[in-house]
Order: sequence, then C-alpha cells, then structure tokens
Amino acid sequence: MKGTSLAQRPLHGEHGHQVPPFLKAHRKGWSKRFVSNMAASGAQGSGSLSTGSMFSSSLFRLVLLCLCFISFVCSSNDRTRTVDFNVKPGGVVHTFSEKIGKYECVFTYASQGGTNEQWQMSIGLSDDDSLFSCSIWRPQGKSYLFFTQFKAEVKGAKVEYANAYSQAGVGGQKDVALKEDEYVVGDTSVTHKDGKFRAELSKVTIIARTRHDEL
Repeated sequence: MKGTSLAQRPLHGEHGHQVPPFLKAHRKGWSKRFVSNMAASGAQGSGSLSTGSMFSSSLFRLVLLCLCFISFVCSSNDRTRTVDFNVKPGGVVHTFSEKIGKYECVFTYASQGGTNEQWQMSIGLSDDDSLFSCSIWRPQGKSYLFFTQFKAEVKGAKVEYANAYSQAGVGGQKDVALKEDEYVVGDTSVTHKDGKFRAELSKVTIIARTRHDEL
C-alpha cells in the first residue's frame, strides 16, 4: 500500500511543529456512524488484520485516507500533537512516547550507522474519543540508519489499521511500504519480523479504536 497524499503538504501546529494533513483541525460534523462504517468496510479489526494479504493496495489506500481524514479532520487543536525527537544509532534499544489523555503511542527501536536523525511523532484523538492515531516518521522522507528492530505500540486502544514504510512521502517523494513479510500487526502494535525485516524504516502509521468506543 502506498498512501501518497498524507504527508506531502506539511501544515504547522503549535510551536512551529509540522502536523500531517490528516490531523488538521476543521471541527466539521462527521457522524460517528459513518466513521464506524468506513472502518468496518475497509479494515476488519485487528483480530483478522494482516499486513495486506486480504486487501488490494488500492483498497488499503482508500481505507487509510477515509479513516484519517474523516476521523481526525474534525479534531480540535488540543487533541493533536506533533513533537520532535532524535533517533539515535549505536545498537542500544531506545524508547520514545507521547500521550493525549489516557491514550499513548510508544516507539521502541535499535539502529546502527550514521549520526542522530531528527524524527517526529504525531498523535491525534477524534472529538468523540473513538479513534486514536499515531504516526512516526522522518520529515526528510528517508532514513539512512540501519534498524535492527522496531515496535510502534498504542496503549488504551486497539489497532484498526497499521502500516510501515521504508520511505515517507514528503518533498514530492512517494510512500514506499515495507513488504508484507517484514513486519507483524497485532492488537496493539506494529513490530518488525525477525529474519525478514530488511532494516529500512522511515515511517510507521497506526489508526486505533479506543476502549471508549467499546463502552
């Protein structure tokens, strides 16, 4: 799956940080039922979620665009956040996390080669508290570090959709998704697959349904 439009035109939030278009705050009245129907028709929940074997790349693109736009376009500014952090090589396992309320995104990784790279983490919560998003990426589009492992995890929510990329779509470039056998999508996380992951990573995206929505 290649979502080519989500990160090509960066917006700016508080403190000058770039905010992906799917987190732009418009406060429009999209109904929760429509969001739920889109999620049900495109992604069948993490219980049957795979990295792409069930759907074509074009359907994955449609699901991602609809979920991201419809769910987070109506979010207010206090429900989105983008922060900078350094990805540090050296082979040591590092963890970076950010949260909104009781929902948290955690990125754990180890990498080799080169020097520190500036990355960003964007998180967002829909106005009805039903969907939580997390995107982790290198704003320059391509990381030149050699990742020996990675895990992106959401806490307080269950994965509806997730994908990982060797290149992020910025500066006129396109998203380049990892191959299906390089990573595993679970109920709450996206993780590299031992022996299959080819050590290239530039972006991870998760859309998750919160426990609030199950009440």
